[in-house]
Amino acid sequence: MTTAPSLGPRSTRIDVLRGVAILLVLFHHFNIAYRLDGTVLSQFFGWEAVRAVARNGNYGVTMFFVISGFLITSNARRRWGALQDVKARAFYGLRVARIVPCLLLLLVAVNLLAWAGVAIFQNRAPAGATPLPLWLVNLASLTFWMNVVVDKYGWTNYALGVLWSLSVEEVFYLFFPILCALLRRERRLIAFWLAIAVLAPVYRFHRQDDEGGYLYAYFAAFDGIAIGCCTALLADSLVLSTRLKTLLSWTVAIAMVVLYLRWPIAQSHVLGVTAMALGTAVLLATMSDRSTDGTAPARLRWISTAFGWFGRRSYELYLFHLIVLGLLRTLFPPALASGGDRMWLLGGYMLLSMALCDAIARCYSEPLNRWLRSRLSASRA
Repeated sequence: MTTAPSLGPRSTRIDVLRGVAILLVLFHHFNIAYRLDGTVLSQFFGWEAVRAVARNGNYGVTMFFVISGFLITSNARRRWGALQDVKARAFYGLRVARIVPCLLLLLVAVNLLAWAGVAIFQNRAPAGATPLPLWLVNLASLTFWMNVVVDKYGWTNYALGVLWSLSVEEVFYLFFPILCALLRRERRLIAFWLAIAVLAPVYRFHRQDDEGGYLYAYFAAFDGIAIGCCTALLADSLVLSTRLKTLLSWTVAIAMVVLYLRWPIAQSHVLGVTAMALGTAVLLATMSDRSTDGTAPARLRWISTAFGWFGRRSYELYLFHLIVLGLLRTLFPPALASGGDRMWLLGGYMLLSMALCDAIARCYSEPLNRWLRSRLSASRA
């Protein structure tokens, strides 16, 4: 998942929330590949508890959508002063600088692995059907309709299926500067985005027997981004005491945990997705960045640092973690892995994903992002 880099100092609360979201996704995908029943985790916590954490990783994507809408809107407002003054060319240029380098690198890696004969990275299809050609999946990835492919054909390509969420985001942002120019006033934009937020659960209700429809379709997932956009415009008008904000943050966080653990997303997707999005919005508006000012307890600062690291690397982790997991599945087939093996594989999966994505961020995506932004600034000048 993507977010526009902040123009000012990084926000710890946003990085922590992104860190929680990406860890939920990573754990969810690992449990699909290597079920964690029979492991030390399930023996200590109980399989039902472990499964409750692992099964709802898609809610992590919902959190990403809200954070993305919040940052895109608040940064656009800060950059141009008012949303009606957003410059479409510059806006799209900034999106390209952040999105495209990692996307191209992912496609190159998957295509090379597929052409090298690594079966898990080749396209697949339901029994009796012909797999889609790789060029078509590449095209869908680059032109942001991979979610349509997933909806119609299923998880056609193991490592590229995650691009469904990128397709939802970028189609939403394709219309962002256009809407800002047409509607002009912030209250009209809020009304429009709230209408989208109301439409989404209705859409999911009518597609609730179709997993591809209620999880991956554009209008099934737009509400998270729209709620994030509204939060960015309304957060400054929220006048509450620090104590009340803290109480509200903890109350909402506990409610989100209960929702997450109590019902599988297959049962709670109609209103549960919107509820999780609204909860994330409340956390964005009420959580503080106290852990960075030196006054928080050392334990809280350590937790914030740990989750914050994952948040800062969340885009790279989201795109590339299935490369690591796919290679592990090839080298260590899940059917042959014992409970102890799966715990070692979980640790290796996390460490390898962290090392790979940190290297990609430091040596490739961040330098290229800065260079493309500098070129964009130079062309505007």
